Amino acid sequence: MNTANTRSKLHTHTNLSEEATRDISAALSALLADVFALYLKTKNFHWHMSGPHFRDYHLLLDEQGEQIFDMTDPIAERARKIGGNTLRSIGHIAKLQRIPDNDAEYVDAQDMLAELADDNLKLAAEIRATHDVCDEYGDLATASLLENWLDETERRTWFLFESTRTNR
Repeated sequence: MNTANTRSKLHTHTNLSEEATRDISAALSALLADVFALYLKTKNFHWHMSGPHFRDYHLLLDEQGEQIFDMTDPIAERARKIGGNTLRSIGHIAKLQRIPDNDAEYVDAQDMLAELADDNLKLAAEIRATHDVCDEYGDLATASLLENWLDETERRTWFLFESTRTNR
């Protein structure tokens, strides 16, 4: 298929420059890949949780998974609103994600929570980096969305961190 023809069919009117559209939508697509990776890992750990605090942790991860998933559509739609493209497949996610998968058959509950806390910290850093790209081009709308997601991510990190503390 002709790339120029495809681009014109997907073109969205925006007053952002071509460079801004390219850079911001690329940053959003990478962020979206991380969000999907974190969502699936959170659900993986939710499904495979065991131990004395099962109910509390199971419910915590279910709540967090829902919150993470709720970010996906607005991120993808924002990339399209500004004239860019976004993820198209699981393979595309795998190419862009920076949050590592965990395919271990068994992970201790405390290790699950600690790993997710670290992953949420990584996601917060990627949100900040994406915000920097938006600031560079004056994209206030995307930056505003990112600020809310950053706050949610920091809250998840806090809850996960506090859940791993020991009484020492």
